[in-house]
Amino acid sequence: MLDVTRAPAETLTLLLAGDVMTGRGIDQLLAHPGSPALHEAGVGDAREYLRMAERRNGALPRAVSNRYVWGDALQAIEDAGVQLRIANLETAITTSDETWPGKAVHYRMNPANVGVLAAGALDCCTLANNHVLDWGRPGLLQTLQTLREAGIATAGAGEDGEAAWAPASLPIGQGRRLLVFSCATSDSGVPGGWTAGPRQSGIARLPDLSDSTARDLAADAARHRRGDGIVIVSIHWGSNWGLEVPREHRRFARRLIDLGAADVVHGHSSHHPLPVEVYRGKLILYGCGDLINDYEGIDPRPGDLRADVACLYLVRLDRARGLLRRLEVVPMQRFRMRLVHADRQARDWAHTLFNEGGRDLGTELVAQRDGLWLLQWGRAPVPA
Repeated sequence: MLDVTRAPAETLTLLLAGDVMTGRGIDQLLAHPGSPALHEAGVGDAREYLRMAERRNGALPRAVSNRYVWGDALQAIEDAGVQLRIANLETAITTSDETWPGKAVHYRMNPANVGVLAAGALDCCTLANNHVLDWGRPGLLQTLQTLREAGIATAGAGEDGEAAWAPASLPIGQGRRLLVFSCATSDSGVPGGWTAGPRQSGIARLPDLSDSTARDLAADAARHRRGDGIVIVSIHWGSNWGLEVPREHRRFARRLIDLGAADVVHGHSSHHPLPVEVYRGKLILYGCGDLINDYEGIDPRPGDLRADVACLYLVRLDRARGLLRRLEVVPMQRFRMRLVHADRQARDWAHTLFNEGGRDLGTELVAQRDGLWLLQWGRAPVPA
């Protein structure tokens, strides 16, 4: 990783990633698998997700290195000169056996496998999502402790409401900071009981996507920013599948920018990527898609939606004002439980998804010789 304090003064380069799910089957693949016991309707053993993947794509190794699941992504990130790496961690890191009642799916990774996140050199994990409390409040507290001990900053969850809503503060040189706020909505499957309170651990859960809520976020951002930082608002929202960006998401993201609450809106929850918008010079990622998961052997989804496509979002921002200077997208694919460069069919599918959805948003991804896609913007988007 580059030394941020020595980076060019005018540009900040980030990796923004969607959901990183290193629990369940991924945990069983790593060197220190935890208990494989699951409480899902159709699968009672996490190792079955490895067997499903093997039936589709061939034998998998076991007790793999922490770098294995990152595959080709590590070199792509390094080549881009990324200074800070941020992803949504969608799994508890815990040995807890206390599942949250009424939930159909529970993700957990053995704390002894936390090195897989260090191998990805993640600087910050956002935690406001619909899986971080899968193994109860004891599981959340162990997750927070494990990440702290690993030197990875967190946002979006905490021992109480104040801690859950506090941003991660990452130095970017010259006395300035990158502030990362993390929050989630009920439409991403977050139970109401997960909301952090004055004396209750939990996550930063948005009550709604109203103008009042946007103003509250803006006031909070202003209080923490104090004029010397860039702000990312990372939101876990929307359904897992579907290509349409909800109108209320577009309105809320734009309102956050209008109010000065966000320089970048970092959305996630959809298992596949969603189109991108640039509004008033600021980047909106409506859905980054999954980066790491164990879905390889699960049957394809209806409507030609692919579960194996992943993207790296390489974001270059103006340090002074948080304006987008450049966005490069690296198309990846999950194969044998690791990230590899996407094949032609996967690339074509994802490229079409971005550009058909981007028409109304005024954006287009253009293929470059080095295999990256470069975002072009400037056409007027359709009003939200």
